[in-house]
Amino acid sequence: MLEIRNLQVEFGAGKQAVRAVDGVSFSISAGETLGLVGESGSGKSVTALSIARLLPSPPARYLGGEILLNGRNTLCACKRELQNLRGGAVSYVFQEPGASLNPVFRVGWQIKESLKLHRPQVATDAEVIRLLKLVHIPAAESRYKLYPHEMSGGMQQRVMIALALASQPKLLVADEPTTALDVTIQAQILDLLRELKERLGMSMLLITHNLGIVGQMADRVAVMYAGQIVEMASTAELLRRPLHPYTQALINSVPKLGAGAERLTTIPGTVPNLGAMPPGCRFEPRCAKARPDCARSCPQLVEVETGRWVRCPYWNVGT
Repeated sequence: MLEIRNLQVEFGAGKQAVRAVDGVSFSISAGETLGLVGESGSGKSVTALSIARLLPSPPARYLGGEILLNGRNTLCACKRELQNLRGGAVSYVFQEPGASLNPVFRVGWQIKESLKLHRPQVATDAEVIRLLKLVHIPAAESRYKLYPHEMSGGMQQRVMIALALASQPKLLVADEPTTALDVTIQAQILDLLRELKERLGMSMLLITHNLGIVGQMADRVAVMYAGQIVEMASTAELLRRPLHPYTQALINSVPKLGAGAERLTTIPGTVPNLGAMPPGCRFEPRCAKARPDCARSCPQLVEVETGRWVRCPYWNVGT
């Protein structure tokens, strides 16, 4: 369904240029959910927005690689092809729906606008109401006439999902879909996404920093750090036996019920500045297992077991 090969994205130009995504590669099969996890600033959203070339250019520049969506390289697509691709093949559910929906138009009008572009034969109020019912909005016959500010955060996110599904995409990109929602509403949105994915047979790219969400939703996981993939594996294997020190640190930092710890485990330091990346392994300054040569050479992403990829030459030391 989707294959990204050695994607490189840069912002700025000349000496001020910074590499936000550096050699990212992964694939998503039909009907599969891939979780993309990592701290803020690791390049997750930039990678996702690149799929449909939604990054404004300039300042963004695609330096290399391929993004194959149904076999078509989107980095070579013209404006007309991109217009058909956006929504037609891939749709997005962005974080903070209140900032994504247009505040001056009724939600039904916004959904109908997408229908007119991709499915004009069914661009009717009846189809809008059907989509709102599909995402479990009660009293859809009246609520499709509301403005975004007249709805709760959970309702706004359901409208965003209905808007994404209006064009019947094959790939749904959910970028932190539960941000700023309370725990009860988060669970409802995740259940809804899981139900719709199974019912409609979509593939999904789920972007999050929450490993609990990954465990519930994803078939496979790719862990990003400082613009690079550092580990990829099936969800069950990665959560049971993480191999990269960064993945191990992420999992160890999750609070555990009944553990009795007085302080939470944290990862020391911060994600490196894009303009001042370490010369060797990008996680080396924060890594408890770092060796002297880690600061000199950048490790490659290597398949260490069938279906398991790790960017660390010392992944099996001490295991």
